Amino acid sequence: MRLDSFFRNPETGRIVVAQRPNLPLAAFLAGSVLRRVVGGSPLLDAATTGALVWWAVLEIADGDSPFRRVLGGAVLTGTVASATIAA
Repeated sequence: MRLDSFFRNPETGRIVVAQRPNLPLAAFLAGSVLRRVVGGSPLLDAATTGALVWWAVLEIADGDSPFRRVLGGAVLTGTVASATIAA
């Protein structure tokens, strides 16, 4: 396997590293900005973390390239580990 195939969509052959944010990623980004502006609250923290987990699961299940699927797995692993350590 060539290294560039890790970044290519197997159906289209296009290299896919970054994409326009989808709904869960946009919700995570908006929540992150809100946490910085108004401070954290348990509900906002949970919603922001939930949106990031939602995005990661979607990437694992249906990422456009193997890189995107691995990225989703890494983000999910890091998010779960962070939540476990914080609890």
